[in-house]
Amino acid sequence: MAKFFALKNFTALSDLHPNMANLKIIGIVIGKTDVKGFPDRKNIGSERYTFSFTIRDSPNHFVNVSSWGSEDYIRSLSDNFKVGECVIIENPLIQRKETEREERFSPATPSNYKLLLSENHSMVKVCSPYEVDTKLLSLIHLPVKESRDYYSLADIVANGHSLDGRIINVLAAVRSVGEPKYFTTSDRRKGQRCEVKLFDETEPSFTMTCWDNESILLAQSWMARETVIFASDVRINFNKFQNCMAATVISKTIITVNPDTPEANILLNFIRENKETSIADEIDSYLKESVNLNTIVNVYTVEQLKGKALENEGKVDPFYGILYAYISTLNIDDETTKVVRNRCSSCGYIVNDASNTCTICSKDSSRSRSFCLSFDVLVDLTDHTGTLRSCSLSGSVAEETLGCTINEFLTMTSEQKTKLKWQLLLERSKIYLKLILSHRARGGLKVTILSCKLADPIEASRDLAGQGHT
Repeated sequence: MAKFFALKNFTALSDLHPNMANLKIIGIVIGKTDVKGFPDRKNIGSERYTFSFTIRDSPNHFVNVSSWGSEDYIRSLSDNFKVGECVIIENPLIQRKETEREERFSPATPSNYKLLLSENHSMVKVCSPYEVDTKLLSLIHLPVKESRDYYSLADIVANGHSLDGRIINVLAAVRSVGEPKYFTTSDRRKGQRCEVKLFDETEPSFTMTCWDNESILLAQSWMARETVIFASDVRINFNKFQNCMAATVISKTIITVNPDTPEANILLNFIRENKETSIADEIDSYLKESVNLNTIVNVYTVEQLKGKALENEGKVDPFYGILYAYISTLNIDDETTKVVRNRCSSCGYIVNDASNTCTICSKDSSRSRSFCLSFDVLVDLTDHTGTLRSCSLSGSVAEETLGCTINEFLTMTSEQKTKLKWQLLLERSKIYLKLILSHRARGGLKVTILSCKLADPIEASRDLAGQGHT
């Protein structure tokens, strides 16, 4: 019995032709979409389901595969395999693809054909890695685009608005992978998103957002500061709230993890050599929101912010505003309250005090990780209409607000901390806020302070007199 399935026993993707029958194809899955349902035109009131994936059997040949059918069949088929696994496809239908129309939403492929799977006639079998030719397995690390055909992150940032809406390729290292966020839209559809922070030799932090389960599942396997990705056909947009460029994974995107290319190897060496340098600067830039405060102009009261939160129920995107308010609770002199915490050097998240590990990066427990001290204070903000409780004041924003560094604060006596507290309490401040709906947060609203400085009385009176934005 052969140790593995030899490629010669199957029809090569390069040989596909519409007249072929009884086909048997083997390939590695390099991309996959979520299952989606659509109204069935032939059976009013019912739905048909579909999903697609992309398989590859050689460096130069890969095709898209689609399947339509009942919900049970499509979900069962989709759940059967994931990106990076090898599959054998039996009896697919070969169709000539309409390149211009189909490649608006599907990965671009060198083949003139696509494969269709039939619920009644086609079969998909997942292969064990031990049964598969190693040449096939190695294709997962080969980008689908030319290895030099990509933008550096600095190029994207520098080109700014000229790239808005463009679909391009990106080669970058993973700085951190956020937790998946789940939400329900106003029309009761369930959704999800996951934010990945990227970096390279030219740019310390760049956001890429995943909106589908398949790309989120893939991203959860990436190790911060150890994984390099080549993302072909991501969409670039200008994020007006954060005043920066950002990438989005779309249905055309194929992500190659740890590409076997000279360019990726250079980047991998760079991140290994620089992994432990400038940790304090890295953490500080991670914690400090990269939002241009000049773009935040709407002035609210506490009551209006709570009302806006109710209006935005079901939405995942943050909203921003200016609040003229007092800090009404600031427990920096309470010995039982944690004011300074350790942050992970790899991703910036708070380290678990009990286990002394980062919950985000703990998948790789074999590696020792560096930690950095950071302010992490919860404050209450009060105006004449109410109070926002447990607002986050952290990182360099906290240092600027408190007027001292971490090290200076740690050397203070309890009396000095109390004096500092009363210098800030009950003074009207101009506070820039980022607000995100979260069922886990107190009051259903996670509030982050982006800037907090004593308000100019004349400016505050003028803005409050003219406010009313909702």
